[in-house]
Amino acid sequence: MKRKYILPLLLIVQVIGLKILLFFPGFVEKYYSNGVYPIVSGFSRKVLGWLPFSFGDVLYAILILWGFYWFYQNRKVSWKTKALSVVSLLSVAYFIFHVLWAFNYYRLPLFEKMNIQTRYTDAQLLDFTQKLILKTNQTQWEITQDNAKKVSVPYSQKQIFDTALAGYSKLSREYAFFTYKTPSQKTSLFSYPLTYMGFGGYLNPFTNEAQVNGMIPRYNFPSTACHEMSHQMGFSSESEANFIGFLASTKNDDLYFKYSGYSHALRYCLSNWEIRDPKTLKQLLKTIHPGVLKNYKESKDFWENHQTFIETGFHIFYDNFLKLNQQKDGLESYSKFVDLMVNYYQDRPL
Repeated sequence: MKRKYILPLLLIVQVIGLKILLFFPGFVEKYYSNGVYPIVSGFSRKVLGWLPFSFGDVLYAILILWGFYWFYQNRKVSWKTKALSVVSLLSVAYFIFHVLWAFNYYRLPLFEKMNIQTRYTDAQLLDFTQKLILKTNQTQWEITQDNAKKVSVPYSQKQIFDTALAGYSKLSREYAFFTYKTPSQKTSLFSYPLTYMGFGGYLNPFTNEAQVNGMIPRYNFPSTACHEMSHQMGFSSESEANFIGFLASTKNDDLYFKYSGYSHALRYCLSNWEIRDPKTLKQLLKTIHPGVLKNYKESKDFWENHQTFIETGFHIFYDNFLKLNQQKDGLESYSKFVDLMVNYYQDRPL
């Protein structure tokens, strides 16, 4: 066999192997997620976490520029040869992607690890939403002392990253598998394009840096940081990351973190009611402090002001990416964390 076909064929072997791996989540959980991954990710964060900038973003920028240069240099090469080269590169990248992080897509679901049910009734959702409204209103009042004033977080982005560690420290006392070690949180150098792509943050799977979009409304920043940090710990599911980020935010002693977590979760519950029963949503909105609603409007205006066809394109791409990586609901999987919240708090105080 010619050497140029080896890597493309190995890509096919990888895809088939991953289909088989679907049937062994316990194996992945034990030997990768709790074995290999903590060592690999810990090393990456020790090496790169101290840098004041995102090394992963710089690496992506270099690769993009190199890609343009490579295509220019090989513009006279046949398309077949170029296609084989590109597929070979993808094969290598796909392998590294999984070794460094993506095998976590095949681990045991969090609801099994925490023994959480996944179904609930409208009555249970309504009860939880009402409790969440009370918590959000209460925290907004404690911060502003004015029901009609929106919350403005006074911390720098670095202060938010540092404070987020306290929430995870407290959470890990209840659940050891939520222990966060070796910080590596960064404000993305690509915040501007991320905004037009419609993303609040992302985890770089190759460098294990938790990236947060520095342009998002500041009250969203704490919960977004906690969300991306959960990905660093190996929780790949977006619904699970939302849930863990919520727990880490609301268990933090800092009021701004609590508010960010509560308001973030409440927005998802309200969206759920918008689909289930708009009349109930209308009644619930009447009980929310005007200041909280101003924060929601701040966030809505921010994303609408940066909405373009680019966001639509990237959302379609990421939706399919999630579906290919064991999140069959695609982008809708973000909202599935409502299932985890409602059932988790059935027998626990919020």
